[in-house]
Amino acid sequence: MSNTDFTLAVEDLTVSFDGFKAIDQLTLYVDKNELRVIIGPNGAGKTTLLDLICGKTKASGGSIKFKNEELTQLDEHIRVRRGIGRKFQTPSIYENLSVFKNLEVSYPAGRSVFGALAFKCSDEVKARVQVVAEEIGLADALDMEAGLLSHGQKQWLEIGMLLMQEPELLMLDEPIAGMSARERELTADLLKRICKNRSVIVIEHDMEFVKQIAHKVTVMHQGKILAEGSMETVQADPRVIDVYLGH
Repeated sequence: MSNTDFTLAVEDLTVSFDGFKAIDQLTLYVDKNELRVIIGPNGAGKTTLLDLICGKTKASGGSIKFKNEELTQLDEHIRVRRGIGRKFQTPSIYENLSVFKNLEVSYPAGRSVFGALAFKCSDEVKARVQVVAEEIGLADALDMEAGLLSHGQKQWLEIGMLLMQEPELLMLDEPIAGMSARERELTADLLKRICKNRSVIVIEHDMEFVKQIAHKVTVMHQGKILAEGSMETVQADPRVIDVYLGH
């Protein structure tokens, strides 16, 4: 398979903060419609890697290609328009707006020159909201104020807000932190559904959850990739046990 066939091709990526290499010549390829999970100890550079891909942090060296287009010089908002969606650890939903409104304002057409205020809710947007609400399991809660949702539902709503933009690459940082067992199950189902027509990268610590969802697991350590493969392969790797799973 040539490098042009990947949704995401990261090559020799490096970023230094005050001489410390947080990401050190890292190379990573993610297939179309793949659900990749990144694991590794704290300080391995997992969140920094997502920051580099979405443009929050600028690379010191190397290449990030999304659908074969070089991203390293592009601003964060342009990367969003290209189809990259990123969810951070703390949910950023509009607590005092309804679930419907949260999804509606996330529709890309609302981000025009005139801003969301001049934007009228067309049938197209309503239809999209409905589809996404079904997908995230909140179709019955559209009129509810977002602040009243459970912790898990807030996380799903935020994923929904990203799905409104139909990203081709979705990146989620510890999406199940603080969730109940039932919410974790539902989130696993949700992630399996949404990777049917996009690539998804998830950072996660919960190994049981990783086992349920991952197509492939990447283990990071000290800004580099330590191991990569199926959960079984990675779990049996002595280096991975040594630096991460053994603790």
